[in-house]
Amino acid sequence: MTAAPGTALAAALPRWHAAATPEPVDIPRDPAQEQAREELSKPIYHQDDPSWFRQAFDWVMDRFGDLLDRIGTAAPGGGIGALLILAVLVGAVIALRLKLGPVRTARRGRREALFPADGPRTSADYRAAADAHAAAGAWGEAVQDRLRAIVRALEERALLDERPGRTADEAADEAGRQLPALAAALLSAALMFDDVRYGGRPGTEAMDRELRDLDRQCAATRPVREAVPAGPDRTPQ
Repeated sequence: MTAAPGTALAAALPRWHAAATPEPVDIPRDPAQEQAREELSKPIYHQDDPSWFRQAFDWVMDRFGDLLDRIGTAAPGGGIGALLILAVLVGAVIALRLKLGPVRTARRGRREALFPADGPRTSADYRAAADAHAAAGAWGEAVQDRLRAIVRALEERALLDERPGRTADEAADEAGRQLPALAAALLSAALMFDDVRYGGRPGTEAMDRELRDLDRQCAATRPVREAVPAGPDRTPQ
């Protein structure tokens, strides 16, 4: 018995559909994510992105806004109180900066010799010059000549060699090896000299007094000498 044409067609349709429809491609998740990242990293998708500088600026401003919000919440008077507190803090920083002066930034510059090239002078000459500057209220010049007197006195005692061109820092380092008990004070004196001479820091009476005391301490301190190796034992047998 022959099947009806409609029945044969209905039976053939599922097989034809299965043959015509492609099987789905199973792409693993990790490669798919990698492909998506590579696609999204193309410049065409980032033409309108803000620059890195703009992003950094926005981040800083966001953090600053958060800080102001927290200060405004805690400060009396809200936002106005926060601005007043911020103004006080900024004023305190400016006042401290003016008081300290341009000290440490200038210390990185070129250093000159501790002693000027106007002929040899004794430690007594430098002390007299420092005293004269102090009497006139010229504390910066007094501080400089006071350190020169200290170093020249150490040269006169043969604790330092008379080396032209030596800077204040070098002299303090070398003198500290001979007088280790005063090494920290000598280094502090050299930094003081640099701050006044190169950093534009004004000298003070307290600085001059500190260096005057250091001069006396150096004169009263015995140096550390290298140990002399003992000779052979000459004890009679």
